[in-house]
Amino acid sequence: MKAAVLRAHGAPLTIEDVGISKPGPREVLIRTAAVGVCRSDMHFIDGTYPHPLPTIPGHEAAGIVEAVGDSVTMVKVGDAVVTCLSAFCGQCEYCLTGHMSLCLGADTRRPESGPQRLFIGDEVVHQMLNLSAFAEQMLVHEHACVAIDPDMPLDRAAVLGCAVTTGAGAIFHAAHVCPGDSVAVVGCGGVGLAAINAAKIAGAGRIVAVDPVPEKRALALKLGATDAVDTADGGAAEQVMDMTKGGVDHAIEAVGRIASGQFAVSILRRGGTATILGMLPLTDSIGLNAIDLLSGKKLQGALMGANRFPVDIPRLVDFYMRGQLDLDTIIAERMDLGRINDAFDHLRKGDTARSVIVFK
Repeated sequence: MKAAVLRAHGAPLTIEDVGISKPGPREVLIRTAAVGVCRSDMHFIDGTYPHPLPTIPGHEAAGIVEAVGDSVTMVKVGDAVVTCLSAFCGQCEYCLTGHMSLCLGADTRRPESGPQRLFIGDEVVHQMLNLSAFAEQMLVHEHACVAIDPDMPLDRAAVLGCAVTTGAGAIFHAAHVCPGDSVAVVGCGGVGLAAINAAKIAGAGRIVAVDPVPEKRALALKLGATDAVDTADGGAAEQVMDMTKGGVDHAIEAVGRIASGQFAVSILRRGGTATILGMLPLTDSIGLNAIDLLSGKKLQGALMGANRFPVDIPRLVDFYMRGQLDLDTIIAERMDLGRINDAFDHLRKGDTARSVIVFK
């Protein structure tokens, strides 16, 4: 199969012929239909987050099940599926207490001592985030995918696997936004736009989109934001505080930078909560000062939106099919695998919401 391979951090991906194993017990072989291009992949490509090489990035995908191994019960051949990097074992403390997104998923990977899922000749290709989706096929554990409505367009379904699951999950599960709450979303890429759309679905009263790119602010307003603030404007925090009469109940950070995280904290009202979704550099930190703590403000992370993806993704599909979730606006461009490096160039410039690689 053709796949985009990362051989050196900071280098362009190369399109190569990669071998893929047959499904083993509880494994699913998927013909990839579409893959979203996410900033999280870029962190691994650039070496900000470590990963063994060579590898195939890509973790936000949809496709059709081609084959299944022994003991697979969650999907069957012919199913349309969405994959998710939150592969769960189903038996650890996190899974059993309803925190599936925190599962380390060791049982969902093949043992290092045996044959691996991906290879080029005798060379092992390390699977990234349980998926390695920038490829014509994926071989994953059955707990890394979920069957969806077959009428769902797969190029739209792909972005549910990370951007929408993370952004919407932050609203529904981590922040528990209630009708009438005020919400600010800092960063209007794919994750941020999904959070804005989800805040509208949740019935938030005031939804403030914060981003320096005019086109992204326009998309945010289309998806449900009531207000848009330019972070390039020196008084952005003061604008948010003024328009919300003292700050927001919830600030969602969807960039992955110290400045945007501290901005999210700075616009909280008394008792407000900042939820950090972006992947910060590993040595960085964000905190609350003494006055913040005395004011009852809270700061939390929400890995992949604290999702329960086997339940969440079919519900998100239903939101789309009923016209409540606007995935068409989130997707900026569709391209083939040969343009994968162009997609990451667009992402680095920060001028698009979500590009999607589509396989024929």
